[in-house]
Amino acid sequence: QVQLVESGGGLVQAGGSLRLSCSVSGLTVSGVHMAWYRQAPGQQRELVARITKGGETEYSDSVKGRYTISTDNAQNKVFLQMSSLKPEDTATYYCIVIIRRMGTWIPSQYWGQGTQVSVSS
Repeated sequence: QVQLVESGGGLVQAGGSLRLSCSVSGLTVSGVHMAWYRQAPGQQRELVARITKGGETEYSDSVKGRYTISTDNAQNKVFLQMSSLKPEDTATYYCIVIIRRMGTWIPSQYWGQGTQVSVSS
């Protein structure tokens, strides 16, 4: 049984910081590629950050320099450290296992339930 459980969301003022956690069971984080996506009301789900099993990271332009994705293999967890938060960062954030296929990154069926981040101005 694969489960991904996000936590750490909340309400924060603009300029503040949050650290999101993704607790993973049923698979080993060090053996897969992981990503964080977010979805704001009325908008499409968008990629925020991804990290490969080799430790390579990539970020969307909107969060680059402000967010950091990382893993703790001993805890089998994935983290998203967010700083200098802006109101436009307000969204539900999801932890996702991703797959590399034919040179393309593809979301797997393994998603968490999401954690809400709200940034006030």
